[in-house]
Amino acid sequence: MAQTGNKQQDKRVSARERIQAAQLREQQAAKRRQRIVMAVSAVAVLALAGGVTLAITSASDKDDKAKASSGVVVPANATGKDGLVITYGKADAPHTMEVYEDFRCPVCKHFEAANGPAVAKLTEDGQVKVEYHLAAFLDKNLTGKGSRTALAAAGAALNEGTDKFKQFHDVLYANQPDEREDGFGDVNHLLDLAGQVPGLKTDAFVKAVQEGTYAPWAAKVSAAFNDSGVTGTPTVKVDGKTVDLFGDKTMVTPEEFTTRVKQAAGLQ
Repeated sequence: MAQTGNKQQDKRVSARERIQAAQLREQQAAKRRQRIVMAVSAVAVLALAGGVTLAITSASDKDDKAKASSGVVVPANATGKDGLVITYGKADAPHTMEVYEDFRCPVCKHFEAANGPAVAKLTEDGQVKVEYHLAAFLDKNLTGKGSRTALAAAGAALNEGTDKFKQFHDVLYANQPDEREDGFGDVNHLLDLAGQVPGLKTDAFVKAVQEGTYAPWAAKVSAAFNDSGVTGTPTVKVDGKTVDLFGDKTMVTPEEFTTRVKQAAGLQ
């Protein structure tokens, strides 16, 4: 009887171990599926990592290039090679600040909240212009289409004017959904947000957003980002030199950010 009891106990232990192993595998798989979300959730990434940007995977490269091969309508006011860059500020400014972002990137939201006004202020005296290089890789990492749809809508805003793009850009980051949600994938939601930008919701803008007029352009912009060699968002470069966006385990203050940008540009 003792042997029978021991065998039954062994079976129960073995079954429990198999269940625990299966649960562990599922937990590990879930962590892999949500690795970006887990890595950059809210302020924790800033507090713990002290300077971690959102890592890029290359999973979306082929898709972006394939979509970009279809007919591309380039927004008015686009700049750079093939019209894949958005320049804010005076085009002849002697120094260039390159900002690399993804509209779904939560760390980008923190950067914009902390230093977006400082970025705009740096352009006021005409010494620095800003070039935005936008990505959509988070649609692959987090699933959905919010990055691409928001980027295409930003193209429609750019077509209305550079200032309209900048205002819409700021509205998107101020209203960024939780990274686990694909709120920007809904064009009606994007149109509602566009209502916060005075004069943006023209008939042409609404039609372009609804019909995805600038979706192929957005794919090409994203493909260019994937080929840029930048390994995380947000990334800021000034005259080709990367600016560290983090201080003591937090995003740098506007004052420190401005100082670092001016130092990189040789303005102080």
